[in-house]
Formats: sequence, structure tokens, C-alpha cells
Amino acid sequence: MSHPDTSSLVDIHNHLVPGVDDGAKHVPGVLASIERMTYVGIRRFVTTPHIQGSLTHDPARLEARLAEVSRAWSAAADAIRATFPEVEYRRGHEVLIDVPEPDLTDARIRMADTSFVLIEWPRLHIPPGTPRVLRWIRDQGYRPIIAHPERYAGMAQNLDFAARWRDAGAFLQVNYGSLVGRYGADAESVAFRLLEMGQVDYLASDFHGHSNLKIYKNEAWEALEERDAVDALGVLCRSNPSRLLQDLEPLPASAIAPPRRLIERLRGMIGGRRRSTEGQTR
Repeated sequence: MSHPDTSSLVDIHNHLVPGVDDGAKHVPGVLASIERMTYVGIRRFVTTPHIQGSLTHDPARLEARLAEVSRAWSAAADAIRATFPEVEYRRGHEVLIDVPEPDLTDARIRMADTSFVLIEWPRLHIPPGTPRVLRWIRDQGYRPIIAHPERYAGMAQNLDFAARWRDAGAFLQVNYGSLVGRYGADAESVAFRLLEMGQVDYLASDFHGHSNLKIYKNEAWEALEERDAVDALGVLCRSNPSRLLQDLEPLPASAIAPPRRLIERLRGMIGGRRRSTEGQTR
């Protein structure tokens, strides 16, 4: 009996099915992307092309879309198996919640045939009633993972959305690039604040397979290693995604510390106050 590989990094959000969305355009592009990602230590993938939740209420259109993705995924899987036999390449989707009650019964929609489903809100805006939608998904027996919560408009001012989503049974996946400013200052700030509160369950690339794009894994790791977050990295990039592939819920990740320079500045301020107080009492 083979045992699951729990030592490799796992990427659960990327667009490496050729020619089906705004990700990789062809099989050679997928192979080039896989080569780059293995170079930074990622050897297990759940690839997640876009799909609209509204399609799930139109059986004919849904089947056409899923069949299109299946054909492209199979072609890429064959090429990956021949070129990178050490790589595990599985499929899911990134489901746009453009209707409040998508039908997620078809296993091809979900992550690697598990009960997990990667979702996103439309146009990077948070519609009203999102906790209710998440509770409905959980009530159907599925486990929603919200893609890149740090990127939604208004999150910097309304970070309580994250807690409400988690209370409704959702998990949160932050993009590597957000930790190094790829999506702007607000996304970077929100990503670190979520990590500092211990509210992130997965880190992933959201890599779209274009040669002019960076993967940002190494840069993100360096940013977190500067905060002594090595243990959290292992949970967010290895343990929890590995558990997903076994249909197991994520482990809690330790809250990361503020930047060292901030800690040092706070220590300096505290030390300065102490010296001032000592001077006044002499």
C-alpha cells in the first residue's frame, strides 16, 4: 500500500490547465510552468481553472465546460507524467460564486475529488450575505476555501469579514504574491494581518502559467522567515494542503509575529519610557 507524500510542498491554487481560462495557453506552457515550480520546491498540484457557479444550474453547459477542462487536463497530465514523473498533478476548479446556491455535487468541480471547493466572490468585491452562502455550502456537505481574501475591495477596512467567514465554516487561502506587494499595499497589509491573527489556512501561488509572471514562493517565504514563521510555513504550504488531498480539515497555523523592526522599535520605546521614569524618580 502506498503512503501519501507529505514532505513536498503542495500548491492548491493555480491555472495550469492549457487553453481553458486566463492561465497557461498550451501544454508546452504547462510544462514550462511545472519546471519553474518544481525548481522552487513545489511538486504536488491541484490545478484550478475558473468556472462560474451559475453554470451548475445548466446541466448541458456545465457538462460541456467540464468535458472541455477534462480533455485539456488529461493532455497536460500525460505530458507531465512523461516529463516530470515525480510530480503529482490533480484537478479542481476555482468556482465563481455568482449565484448564492451553486450545485457542487459533481466531483470534478471540487478539489481533487474531495469535499473541499475553492471559491471566489465576483469582481473582487464582497457581495452581501456571504456568511449565509458559506453556511449553505457547508450544510450541503462541502468545505469552502475562499481564494485570496486579502485581495477583495474593502477588506483592509473590514477585516472582520475573515472571522465571519471562518465562523461560517470556510477556510482562507492567501496568495504568495500578496506577501510581497504583487497586488498592492492593501492586499499586502491584509495578508499579513490575517497571518498575525492566525486566520490563514493555506498559502498558494495562484500562478497563471505565463512566462513573464513570477511565482513569488521564494520571496514570500523570505518575508515570513524574517518574522520567524518557519513553523507556520510548514503548516500552510505542506501539512494543510497535504491534508486537503486526504479530505482532512486543516490544522491551525500559529499566528506569526510582527516584523522584527517593529518589535525592536516597540522595545526601544518601552526602554526609553523606563529610562525617563527612572530619571524622574532619582
